[in-house]
Amino acid sequence: MKVRERFILISTVVVITIICIALFRPLILWSFILVGPLVLMGVFDIFQKRHTIRRNFPLIGRFRYVLESIRPEIMQYFVETDTEGRPLNRILRSVIYRRAKGETDTEPFGTQMDLYHSGYEWMEHSMYAKHNPKNIGEFPRLLIGGKDCKQPYSSSLLNISAMSFGSLSNNAVMALNKGAKMGNFAHNTGEGGISDHHLKYGGDLIWQIGTGYFGCRNDDGTFNERTFRENALRPSVKMIEIKLSQGAKPGHGGILPAIKNTEEIAKIRHIKPGIAVHSPPSHSAFEDPIQFMYFIKKLRDLSDGKPIGFKLCIGRKQEFMDFCEAMIFTGITPDFITVDGGEGGTGAAPVEFSNTMGMPLREGLIFVHDTLVGFGLKKDIKVIVAGKIITGFHMARALALGADGCNSARAMMLSIGCIQALQCNMNTCPTGIATQNRSLVKGLVVDDKAPRAKNYHEATIHSFLELIAAAGLDGPADLRREHISKRVGMYIVKTYDEIYPYMEEGCLLDIADIPENYQRYFQLTRIMK
Repeated sequence: MKVRERFILISTVVVITIICIALFRPLILWSFILVGPLVLMGVFDIFQKRHTIRRNFPLIGRFRYVLESIRPEIMQYFVETDTEGRPLNRILRSVIYRRAKGETDTEPFGTQMDLYHSGYEWMEHSMYAKHNPKNIGEFPRLLIGGKDCKQPYSSSLLNISAMSFGSLSNNAVMALNKGAKMGNFAHNTGEGGISDHHLKYGGDLIWQIGTGYFGCRNDDGTFNERTFRENALRPSVKMIEIKLSQGAKPGHGGILPAIKNTEEIAKIRHIKPGIAVHSPPSHSAFEDPIQFMYFIKKLRDLSDGKPIGFKLCIGRKQEFMDFCEAMIFTGITPDFITVDGGEGGTGAAPVEFSNTMGMPLREGLIFVHDTLVGFGLKKDIKVIVAGKIITGFHMARALALGADGCNSARAMMLSIGCIQALQCNMNTCPTGIATQNRSLVKGLVVDDKAPRAKNYHEATIHSFLELIAAAGLDGPADLRREHISKRVGMYIVKTYDEIYPYMEEGCLLDIADIPENYQRYFQLTRIMK
């Protein structure tokens, strides 16, 4: 007998039995309070046509969906080991939480990592270790601003990566910005524009301009010089970043679900509320590399000389080479370039994009750094990386590979209470961070969470400098690829300079000196002839 037939038989028998007993003991009719809804749900399951499992297994089939709905929580809390969780494992999440709360971040009884597994990395220490700065006032800074910049910015080595108001709640934005103010580091607005919540506590801002030009757009979605200048001249805005692409979905515009597009957010972005917003996949203000360089100059002029840069996840290498040649051709260079990795980030994205589109961070960073060196441009441009920068080692590895500074999004979210519930795109974030649900947002207390962002930043910078000191180096600028080793096989270990040899300065400027692996990018139709 099938489950469906069994349910019908059992339900019929139970209902008839209760009615018969009620002839002698009427109080038993109260049992219908429990039995009635169960029978009705089962009958509904039989006649509905949407779910086959519920249709074939009335009532009990519902438990399948209940278990499926709580599977992420079961996996995270009861099944996964400390090293297995994704995107960030429990070891990384725990160190963020402890640093944010000011608790000890040391681990007992040795590492849980498999040191002999291919891909394991480590940093080489020195017998002549240095002393590490203990006070935040002694932490090194990064001066961003090229030859044409009139207002260079002294940046922290670790800042908050791009996350828009809309993707994040107002309380999350305020907690991050207040933490940035307390810790003297910068807060990237994301492409959603500058809100009052970004300005309330006066933290340093990196204003990101995306393809939708939110906060500086005309009604038709094109760039508006007047509104750009109004926002760019705000004292809190220290740098301006043009977003070409992001690691979560390179080649795909930003996504704001309709349920998150409130009237307040729509007003800031100059769009209609209550509709899903998909930013264009590319910019309308320029169509080729040379136009892009002049657009950078326009933004620098409109902002009275503030640092202007751009963010991208590397896709076609040819196109970045075109940018470099356009810099040489026009004499215009950005002040910084932010390299995002295909690892993705906090932004919601189609699974095909987050899993299979875009170059991973390390390869992207190395390519950008080496290409700038090859064209003789690196001295004028700072390279910043974003993509799973969590600990001091992640920072050290990035700087060794060619970065000058780092941005972090997910770690900063975790520092203010994110539990990696993976509901960022559903407006149901239980911690009130990635939601516009007012009831959930109220649970996030700005004054409590802001110091945690500051604490995490300070502790991570300190751990990074401890690694630098342990390696016997005088400062972050001394980090090189040979300081990081990687196991590439059971019995094979290489340093990163062996895996990725350094590019010779200016070698891409002379056709006779171009390395073999770059020669195919130089065609007769290109800008440089």
